[in-house]
Amino acid sequence: MKILKDPAKCFMSLPEILIWREELRKRQEKLVVTNGCFDILHRGHAEYMRNARNFGDALLVLLNSDESVRSLKGPSRPINKVEDRAYMLASLAFVDAVSVFHTERCTDCFLQIKPDVYVKGGDYTFETLNPEEREALVSVGAEIKFIPFISGFSTTSILAKI
Repeated sequence: MKILKDPAKCFMSLPEILIWREELRKRQEKLVVTNGCFDILHRGHAEYMRNARNFGDALLVLLNSDESVRSLKGPSRPINKVEDRAYMLASLAFVDAVSVFHTERCTDCFLQIKPDVYVKGGDYTFETLNPEEREALVSVGAEIKFIPFISGFSTTSILAKI
């Protein structure tokens, strides 16, 4: 019988991530990072993260706090609170760690974590990434990858159906 990972063990604070990051470096393993709100987890998210994980040895998902989601998406969001969103993400086999950030942007996280690879969905381009985040990623030498957007899957379209 296969023992499944405990999603709660995937939640990490920034100081814990930095220790884990150093362990990955010592083993010469690549850290892949992505970020987002992931409000209503759907197939598009899962395929995106599975594909992102293929760019390295470990996948860290930086998750917007409830306050930062409201700031980005409006007062009716998020639908699911951060603890529930983090648990769902951590439950995915290809997600190695989840960390919540409380600002609109991950700039400081990127500067501290120094990911080897940063992945964003194909609805973004290098030019449309937030300029501060893009500059931080470039400054730490992160390889920036874009995964094709999976049509028909979005939190906005799910909410419209509901």
